[in-house]
Amino acid sequence: MKKGIHPNYVKATIKCACGNVIETRSTKGDYTVEICSNCHPFFTGKQKFVDSAGMVEKFQRKYNKKTAKKVSKAN
Repeated sequence: MKKGIHPNYVKATIKCACGNVIETRSTKGDYTVEICSNCHPFFTGKQKFVDSAGMVEKFQRKYNKKTAKKVSKAN
């Protein structure tokens, strides 16, 4: 490898909002994330809403108003 053209690859600590801490190496250094593999719905199988600017509440308000209409059968 040529010297002086590669970025510094240093130890990094990644902190998740759920409290999980991952030790790795990175060119960026330490940083935080909102979702990691310990709390992501794909890996846990549990539903979790990640709300960005109230979009989940807006969706629920919009579609909870529309309830399924019951179809009555005439005999």
